[in-house]
Amino acid sequence: MIAALCLCLQLLALPYAPKEGATTIRDSLGRTVAVPERVRRVLSLQPEVTRIIVALGAGPSLVGRDDFLARFDHLFPLIHPAQAGLPVVSAADGFPKLEVVLRLDPDLIIASPSEAGLPDLLQKKTGKPVLAFSSMGRFEDLLREILWVGAALGRAERAGTLARFLREKLEAVRRRTEDIPAERRPAVYVSFWGSFTRSPVGYEPVAAAAGRNLADGLLPSRLGSVAVEVSLERILAWDPEILLLHGNYLPGERTVNVAGVLSDPRLRSVRAVKDCRVYYTFGFWHWWDPALALVETIMLAKLFHPERFQDVDVVREGNEVFRVFYGMEGGFDALRRKLEIPDGPWR
Repeated sequence: MIAALCLCLQLLALPYAPKEGATTIRDSLGRTVAVPERVRRVLSLQPEVTRIIVALGAGPSLVGRDDFLARFDHLFPLIHPAQAGLPVVSAADGFPKLEVVLRLDPDLIIASPSEAGLPDLLQKKTGKPVLAFSSMGRFEDLLREILWVGAALGRAERAGTLARFLREKLEAVRRRTEDIPAERRPAVYVSFWGSFTRSPVGYEPVAAAAGRNLADGLLPSRLGSVAVEVSLERILAWDPEILLLHGNYLPGERTVNVAGVLSDPRLRSVRAVKDCRVYYTFGFWHWWDPALALVETIMLAKLFHPERFQDVDVVREGNEVFRVFYGMEGGFDALRRKLEIPDGPWR
């Protein structure tokens, strides 16, 4: 993983003058950006990166928050209570308010790579170094992202600790399931983003937990997205053994819920419905939370293969993960209770 940070990088012409002693970082768009040796004020417009910054212990350096974290994220207030005092720096469409950014005067800005031209535009308009990061739902890229952000913020040692912990936990799940043949891995349909027929075209927590995401390999409905619209007829033809529903919403906000799916007459013939194997999962929530992505994988592994994870208490494991990442005691349980996710078969 460290080798990924030492690749030969092609330098780009930058519209700002990097100071002596700057650290060169390569971002998710392949851009090479010179970051100040000491970053005291950082503005993250990408929720996944903002959560990583808090996990690195650099939460006090944040000078603003994006609209999604301010309005919709139910985890962020738990892991970083000080967020309530930060100004909102983006509009509802996610585009940053330039006048607010300039007033906050950050040493470093981190943006999403989803809008490919935005990082260069921000860099030009503000004269500040702008990095674009996202894992796009891939564990290897998440590990690399943690290391990159750690290097940018002068917290490489802490980043290495988190990356090793995450990799070791994933490896422990893999060792328990690696000999399970494809035909014994459950067929799983994942319903995300408030629509039963919207699904991710690749979902690594399902694969890492030795399941088969039925939408794997489909083309996304929109460039830069990982989501595809799937017809109800196709879902019926797939006949999934397990249905996973996006559980990141508060109960009153859920447009797709377990009770509704189980009582839907159109889905009566689906194996998951007949066997009452419909569950909430935490899911890809405006990118990932690194701790929650790991807990979700452990949770799904026990859900898919309970005989191999009888000794695993997912809530206890989740609380340990939250303690390592965020220094919180009982953090996963607090989130689970807030979202009213039942214990399910994984306790």
